[in-house]
Amino acid sequence: MISFVNDYSENAFPEVIEAILRTNLEGNPAYTNDPHTENAASLIRGKIRNEQALIQLLMGGTQTNLIAAAAFLRPHEAVITVRSGHICVHETGAIESTGHKCLEVEGAEGKIRPEDVERVCGPQNWDHAGVLTVKPRMVYISQSTERGTVYSRQELQALRQVCDRYGLLLYCDGARLSSALDCSDVTLPDLAALCDAFYIGGTKSGALFGEAMVIINDSLKPDFQYIAKQRGGLLAKGWLLGLQFEVLMQDGLFESCGRIANREAMRLKAGLDRLGIPFSVNSPSNQQFYIFPGWLLEKLNRDYAWEVISRPDPAHTEIRLVTSWATKPEDVDRFIRDTERYLADGQPL
Repeated sequence: MISFVNDYSENAFPEVIEAILRTNLEGNPAYTNDPHTENAASLIRGKIRNEQALIQLLMGGTQTNLIAAAAFLRPHEAVITVRSGHICVHETGAIESTGHKCLEVEGAEGKIRPEDVERVCGPQNWDHAGVLTVKPRMVYISQSTERGTVYSRQELQALRQVCDRYGLLLYCDGARLSSALDCSDVTLPDLAALCDAFYIGGTKSGALFGEAMVIINDSLKPDFQYIAKQRGGLLAKGWLLGLQFEVLMQDGLFESCGRIANREAMRLKAGLDRLGIPFSVNSPSNQQFYIFPGWLLEKLNRDYAWEVISRPDPAHTEIRLVTSWATKPEDVDRFIRDTERYLADGQPL
């Protein structure tokens, strides 16, 4: 079975595994107070060109988002997020479990627009209610989004402006940041300049697990580690996180993850476009969304796996196909070849 379900089914880059084996009996201080974590943080600061950033390594994306909400928001404050955002649909109410409400907006193709923020924060929403509603305080975005789209630098600048207008924090989920860096004009220094905090995803970018929280806004730094510990985010064997990011942040390894995943995604996209399979979102990243006739999926399902997104009508299904650093070119070629073969055979009577 060839899987296009997600980009974290394989263990890790060989270089990451080798580093863990090489240091197996080394012995390190606990709770990310080790030299590997210190070096990883230094490497990250160099990449984002901000030596004052607070870097905290955590274990998973949901945990990182949850801790961000718990640490950055006061009890009456809320998060603005697009309706398809990961914190809305794939985190089992983790943000709400911290006592903070998600204020959902429509957005466009998975992205929040300045006008969405305006609708939530502007006087047309507040004059009639005031303190009777939760107070918007943080805008949550992801790069890339749940729909495979990416923000441009200009779009982030526009969001930064509207956030400044209403005194909002801008926080970026970077679970698939390696893919986004390869297919957008937004760089790591751009994120550091435009966001109050963001994280660099390792789980979906060649690490066994782990995410690197990057806090730029000085007001968000005090006691962050206390809150991370309280929420179960400090790993006793923290050097395992440090080692992985130490490896990923050197020799262009992190960036290569996104480049490889996107390359195979674009090959997959080109093949499906050539065969006339319609896409539902024109994604430049490693997540591709296509609408297949049901009979064709039944045939492909014998050898391939994917995630079902929606069923536009009884005869068609929208699926998500995801590539990763470990996707083999021959598997993409085989998927395209089998799709073409089944289409040539025609729908069975």
